[in-house]
Amino acid sequence: MTPRSKEQRILVVMRKLLAQIVKDTTPGPGMRHPLSEQTIKDIRDCFGLISARERELADQAGIINKERPRYIDEPKSSTVVEFRKPNKSSDENSSKDE
Repeated sequence: MTPRSKEQRILVVMRKLLAQIVKDTTPGPGMRHPLSEQTIKDIRDCFGLISARERELADQAGIINKERPRYIDEPKSSTVVEFRKPNKSSDENSSKDE
């Protein structure tokens, strides 16, 4: 795990805080949002600035981030294959049956 600078820690905390504010203030279906359109736009701008700065810091540190968001219904690009050791007893039983 790479050590984070104070600036990186601040960016992470700010992103989490903004996300929590959005989550806490999101109204139920059919209700009006308590935040003004301008405030919502400003929050989006803050998320964009935080992401851009995090990318700059990662580039400066030589960190290549290939992770991208994925929708839950999006097909997976990889498949996990499980390999198991064969049981000796099942191998012996199959040779006895022959």
